[in-house]
Order: sequence, then C-alpha cells, then structure tokens
Amino acid sequence: MSATTRRLTTAQALVRFLSAQYTERDGVRRRLIAGTWGIFGHGNVAGLGQALVEYRDAMPYHQGRNEQAMVHAAVGYARQLNRLSAQAVTTSIGPGATNLVTGAALATVNRLPVLLLPGDYFASRAADPLLQQLEHPVEADVSVNDTLRPVSRCFDRITRPEALIASALNAMRVLADPAETGAVTLALPQDVQAEAYDWPEEFFAERVWTVRRPAPDPVELEAAVAAVRAARRPLIVAGGGVHHSEAEDALRVLVDATGIPVASTQAGKGSLRHDHPADLGGVGHTGTAVSDALARDADVVIGVGTRYTDFTTASGTLFRNPDVRFVNLNITGFDAHKLAARPLVCDARTGLERLAEGLAGYRVDAAYEAEYRSGKERWDEVVEAALRADDDTAVPTQTQVLGALDAVVGDDDVVINAAGSLPGDLHKLWRARSPRQYHLEYGYSCMGYEIPASLGVQQAAPGTPVWALVGDGTYLMMPTEIVTAVQEGLPVNVVLVQNHGYASIGGLSEETGGERYGTAYRYRAADGSFTGAPLPVDLAANAASLGMEVLRAKTVRELRTALAEARASDRPTCVYVETDPAPTAPPAEAWWDVPVAEVATREAAVRARERYDAQVAGRRRHL
Repeated sequence: MSATTRRLTTAQALVRFLSAQYTERDGVRRRLIAGTWGIFGHGNVAGLGQALVEYRDAMPYHQGRNEQAMVHAAVGYARQLNRLSAQAVTTSIGPGATNLVTGAALATVNRLPVLLLPGDYFASRAADPLLQQLEHPVEADVSVNDTLRPVSRCFDRITRPEALIASALNAMRVLADPAETGAVTLALPQDVQAEAYDWPEEFFAERVWTVRRPAPDPVELEAAVAAVRAARRPLIVAGGGVHHSEAEDALRVLVDATGIPVASTQAGKGSLRHDHPADLGGVGHTGTAVSDALARDADVVIGVGTRYTDFTTASGTLFRNPDVRFVNLNITGFDAHKLAARPLVCDARTGLERLAEGLAGYRVDAAYEAEYRSGKERWDEVVEAALRADDDTAVPTQTQVLGALDAVVGDDDVVINAAGSLPGDLHKLWRARSPRQYHLEYGYSCMGYEIPASLGVQQAAPGTPVWALVGDGTYLMMPTEIVTAVQEGLPVNVVLVQNHGYASIGGLSEETGGERYGTAYRYRAADGSFTGAPLPVDLAANAASLGMEVLRAKTVRELRTALAEARASDRPTCVYVETDPAPTAPPAEAWWDVPVAEVATREAAVRARERYDAQVAGRRRHL
C-alpha cells in the first residue's frame, strides 16, 4: 500500500468517510452523520457490522428493534437539529430493507435528511438466488431495494468499491442541501461491503458542507414587496421552513414592524410564541377560527417555507378572495411557484430580512390589526374552555389531557405527535412557547412515528423533557422502540391515550357515509359490526413489560400528578389514561376533501354525498 492510499473494505471506508463529514451554517459546525442505527442480518453483519465495531470510537451505534422505527428516530433527530445533522440507518437485505420504505417516504415528504444503508444481493452473482432475493425474469439487476427509489432524493447501488467515492460525496451533498434533502439510499451488495480496496487518503479527510442561505433575486424581491405594499389584508402562512432556517426572530421582526398576522401550518406552529399578538394559531382544516376567517378574505398570502398541503388550503377552498394573490418565500423553486405565486426562491431567514427591509414604513391598517387581535382573544377563550377541567375527579377528555400536559411542560419541552385525532386538537389548541416545542409529523401523518421519533429528539437534545403523545391505535403500530429507550437510557415520556379504536378515522367514516364501520377496537356483534364490548387489552401492562415505568391515571387529578412525576423521572415513563370519548375539541373551521361514494343505497352515504357536493363546489384553482 502506498503512502497515499489506505487498504480497507468498502464498509470500513464508508464508516471512516461518514465520520469525517460536517455541516456548517452561520459559523456553527456539526457532524453531518452523527450516528448509525442498525439491525444486523446476513446482508450487513459481516460488512457494515464489522466496520461499525472496527470504528466504534468514531461512529456511535444505536441498536434498533424495527427498521421503520429506526428511520423515524433518525428523522426526529434531524428535525430537532434543523436539518443540520442527521443519522444513518443500516439493515439487512429482504424484509429489513423493505421495512425502510415507509420511513424513507416520511423523510422525503417532510424534506428531512436521513441516510439509508440497506444490504443488497451479491454484485458478483456468485450466490444466486440468494436468501431473500427477489428473482425478476426480465430485470435481473432489480432487488427489493429498488422500492426505495421513488421515496429517495438520491439512490445508488454500489456494485464496485471505487464507485463509492463519487456516490458517497453526492449523497452528502444532497443530505446537506436544504433545497434537495430527504432520504438518501446507498444500497450495498454484501460481497462489495467486505471487498478490500486501496482508497485515496483524501477520501477520509475532514470535509465541511456549507449549508447555504441564498438571498432572493432582486427582481423577484421588488415584485414581492410591491404586492405586499398594495395589500390591505395580508396574511403570513408560516411553514416548517421557518424552523429549518432558524428564521423565527426574522419573522417576529417583520411582524412587529408591519403588523401582518401569522397563521401556521402543522410544521410551522411555534414560529411565533402563542402569546404574540399577531400569532393566530393553526390554519386550514385543523386551523383556528380567526386564522381561517382571515385566510378567506386575505388579498395577499405570504407563504414562508410551506408546501401548501390540502390541509393548509382546505383542499383548495380556503383562500376565497377573488383577488387573492400569493407571495411564496421558499428554498425550492418547486414550492415557491405553487398557487401561481410571485416566487422568492431563497433561504427563509435571509428572505424575511430582505422583505422587512423592502417594507420599511409599511404597516397594516389599525382596523385590520384590531380585527385580528379581537379574533385572537375570542379564540383564546375557546382554547381555555376546551383545555379546562372543572371537575378534578372526572375521567378526562382528550382535550383535557392536553390541558393537563400544558400545565406541566416547560417552555423548552418537546411534544411529539403524528396521526389520529390528536393532530387536529393540537393544531387548534396547543399553546406553543418555543420554536421546537411543537413537533408534529403531518406531511406523511404516519402512525407509529411518535415513540421512535422521541428517541431521536432526546438524542439531539439531551436533558430536554420529551413527550410522545399516542393513541391506542398508534401505540399498537410501533411500541418496539420502548425497548431501545430502556437500553439507551433515554428518559422519554409516552402519554398513552386509550379510546378503544381509531377515533379520527371513526369520525371521518361517520361523516363520509362509512358509519364508523371497522374503526373501533371492540368485539364483533352478531350482525358483524364492531359494536360489542371493548377488547380486554391492557396496553399499560404491555408498556411495563417492555421496560417502561408506567403510571396509570383515571381522573384529571391523577393525570396531573402522573404527568408531573413523569417529567421529573430519569427513566422512560408511560402515563396511561383512558379518556371520556365525548368530543370536546372545537369543530373544523374549514373543509377537507375526502371523496364520498357517488351512488349508494344506505341513507348515511346518500346524505354524506349531498354534503360533499355542496363543499366541493367551493373549490378554486389559483392561476
């Protein structure tokens, strides 16, 4: 071996390379790949497994229990650190690899970085067919890892050791680029993982990837400033890009100077503190009354770091002003041009700072400011009523569970949720006190995300109390990483809400003519429906069996005590509460399009279709 090369296996070279990669933004440097999650099988144990033990001082390793959950944990880690640091996930071939697909889709949909390193079949075809190999009669080079192609921002199969050099560099580029980031997959044939090669020393040199803050084009900025200055009823829609760019202070400065109110998406909630006079809370189908009322009449909507999902736009029915125009400030041109907007393709913080400079001296009319402040006050009363529990001895409702948690958390606690009925309640009612307190994965709305994501958040923010809010349906999807939390000593808190079924989908089923069929966790009745007694399932005992400390709460008073005890604990803790199923959350303030059967014989579906036709008539395409 010459002085300029190092003889290592491909897997060893990859681990050494990853341990020397960094990001830098605003002078702050972080490890780009801070650790690796893994479950070993024959497709990676002798390659990456050996490399990870060889270089365990350079690359921290975390043992997972479910491949999808490992991706969720890595995504939670990356989001908590504003996409400036990420984690890798390695699996064997076969089911281990295909289990990554859901997590990869979640990461890419939410524009969050994660590096996937699944094992793959022999590149040499020496062993063919291999255990777990998918044999394709037409495309012999296809493997199950190809299922990751459409959900990855970058995909490559490393069939020769030297091919890793260019591929690994490109993978890091994508992971560190806020305009391109998402899941990145490097499929690693198990024979290539173990093959030795003389690697150039430069490949292992420390490398820093600058996370750019591009400024807006001057022509686009001038047009955006002119549009806002001409507006009488402007509204800012704050998306996740505000947080990823750490643009919260820039947003507040702009709002304080101009008086423009802010409504937030699920990903953008917390861009302003809940008690800022211009913070109107959530927008869209799960939004607040004041946000949605202003959105209907807004003449200019300034989208900052948002993808404008159907929940945000109420499936194209929310922004009703016939003269409404959009100004979209986004790091990607793809999102900046949505809704026929005047685009500002730039970093959120830089763009907001430039926009504030251009709007110097502009302020909304006092009457408009008084209008939205009054609406905010009225909504605050609605929130207080939903969260308040007047009888401490009663079984809590779901919103009262949130009220009890609100009373216990500190400003920097992190509350995590993803799917079910809780996201709607949280978007309407949660009073976010800091930029990272509200952690909702609603781009993919993936049941099972919360518990593994809490591990990633805890790793990213040691010492921070982290709360995973889960219903019984979500818990049953993926409780496996409770074992990992115990093993790793991560004192996450799980608030397990038992309501005996899929509450959110049950309500949607009823509204759309499905009559709640198949949405409850109950015994089958004689007519085949799920209307019998609740199943004798003890999820609290299950959590305890996996190693958690479990606190059972039957009343509001017991719940408050249990939450406070959990927050003070130094070990993984579950607070289990069975809730009163009576709905106490405010109803939806805007529509969401779930198509209803156009023809049916059952009365429920016929009536649902009539309501659907009335709503869909209000849809609008912004051109």
